[in-house]
Amino acid sequence: MFLGAFQYILLDGIISFLFFSSFRAFLILLPGLPVFFKDKRKRLLKARKQEMARQFLEGIQMTAASLSAGYSIENAVREAWKELRRIYTEESFIIREFQLLVNQSEMNRSMEQLFMDLGKRSGVEDIQSFAEVFLTARRTGGDLLSVIRNTCSCIRQKQETLLEIETCLAGKVMEQDIMSAVPLLILGYIRLTSPEFLDGMYGNMTGSAVMAICLMVYAAAYAWGKSIVDIEV
Repeated sequence: MFLGAFQYILLDGIISFLFFSSFRAFLILLPGLPVFFKDKRKRLLKARKQEMARQFLEGIQMTAASLSAGYSIENAVREAWKELRRIYTEESFIIREFQLLVNQSEMNRSMEQLFMDLGKRSGVEDIQSFAEVFLTARRTGGDLLSVIRNTCSCIRQKQETLLEIETCLAGKVMEQDIMSAVPLLILGYIRLTSPEFLDGMYGNMTGSAVMAICLMVYAAAYAWGKSIVDIEV
């Protein structure tokens, strides 16, 4: 929270100095802090959900391996939890959730209901899809191991596709960030080397209006660029 506030205040100060050279502009732009926090939370949540899905896939694959060895689903989850503890810390998402699955199953709660609860709590689409498929397989008496393996395969393919897209876009994302910084760098260079070129844009209504329009165009272009490279799978 503090780091995010510092980042926005720093950005606000830079924009206010370069576009308006006014402390009043700095104060006017301060209400944009909640919007900045909202966008930052959205991106952090997206990254967290991707990590949760990745960890869950590993857990289910280990569960499937235990099922193929002849364990019941409850014991397979327990064995997967033991194996996961060798990889992840106790504070990680998958360890906490699989431990909860183990503890709740010992209290005679059905595993399908526990997976449904996990899907609802996590808000991760892959986990919710798995829970629904798992519930259907249990109710219809289908081949549970085959269902889990097929579902894991689908989730894995989706994650691999997402990784390929992110890898392909990594260079474009960097280019977009660089291009977004270029206007600010140009203005900063002019302010430092030849400030007289911009004197007519500061301290008067006409100049402030022109710079405000330039800032809105710049913000719209930045948002458009971000939306282009932000691809959902």
